[in-house]
Amino acid sequence: MIQEQIEKMTLDEKIGQMVLVGFNGDQINDSIKKMIDSYHIGGFILFQRNIKNPSQTLALLNTIKSANSKNKIPLFLAVDEEGGKVSRMPKEIKKLPTNKKIGILNNNHFSFEIGQLIGFELKSFGFNLDFAPVLDINSNPKNPVIGDRSFGSNKEIVSQLGLQTMKGIKSQNIISVVKHFPGHGDTSVDSHLGLPVVNHDLNRLKSFELAPFSKAIKENVDAVMVSHILFPKIDSQYPATLSKKIMTDLLRNNLNFKGVIITDDMEMGAILKHYDIGNAAIRSIQSGSDIILICHTYEKQLTVLDALKKAVENNEISEEQINDSVYRILKLKKKYHIKDTSIKSIDVKDINNQIDYILNTYLGG
Repeated sequence: MIQEQIEKMTLDEKIGQMVLVGFNGDQINDSIKKMIDSYHIGGFILFQRNIKNPSQTLALLNTIKSANSKNKIPLFLAVDEEGGKVSRMPKEIKKLPTNKKIGILNNNHFSFEIGQLIGFELKSFGFNLDFAPVLDINSNPKNPVIGDRSFGSNKEIVSQLGLQTMKGIKSQNIISVVKHFPGHGDTSVDSHLGLPVVNHDLNRLKSFELAPFSKAIKENVDAVMVSHILFPKIDSQYPATLSKKIMTDLLRNNLNFKGVIITDDMEMGAILKHYDIGNAAIRSIQSGSDIILICHTYEKQLTVLDALKKAVENNEISEEQINDSVYRILKLKKKYHIKDTSIKSIDVKDINNQIDYILNTYLGG
């Protein structure tokens, strides 16, 4: 069924599925429409800049879905909703505790319920994909980017609670994308600004950083986000998002991951300061990623879409590889019954009551 669908798709439609983009503003605009109509984009990611209040967020997602109704393939509508400080929800929705706080409590049921709450919030608005939970083990106190986004410095706690949060998110029919493979916990550079380097070898990674990811893969995680980190003892040339040794050899072959591989935002300093974004996207797909994430600039998104198309036409990327990625993407959309159906209304009071109930139950208010 999916195979037949792919056979009928144009190259533009296939490449569109392999790119996920962000945008500016809190209403639908011409660049969003162009992405949908001309580039058949696979999905959008929303940030705080796109979200003002519940009714505006609901209307924005509904109009984006409606704009995509001419395309046969529904959109991923993604967000980074981790709880704690990385939350994109409107301020009218009550805040959830940090993963660090959840890690200190170390209660599997609570972690599952938090995941369920996150999933319920997102589903209420019409999102279908969440870049969470964070499975990084916060082993470096100088880490500027992970900190309290991690469940802690203990690999068993991070593995166990991360898994429960993932299951909670999935229980609401929201795709959980675990991150930041193969582990962003022992870095002292923020990859938004520069390229972090981690000098661990494969044995150390397997015994520590990879433990939570390995557990998630065994429990059928659907998607993994790969980080812009250089691991010189594994690949001295390329960061993980551009590395065949990390994405194909380690994640696909060694850890036996069958799902969708998504890059971290290709507009982060770790990539832009060292590479042309079009070439980086080509290298990333050649090395094993399925979806390129570009969160900010319309022109850079066009550069990547055009670069990928030319790379296929020039046989730098085989169409067979493109088809394999598109197969995984369509299979995931089908598994979660993703549709571009609008949602009529949102009950903020009901969401907040559920949050209050869970937090009171486990944290006593």
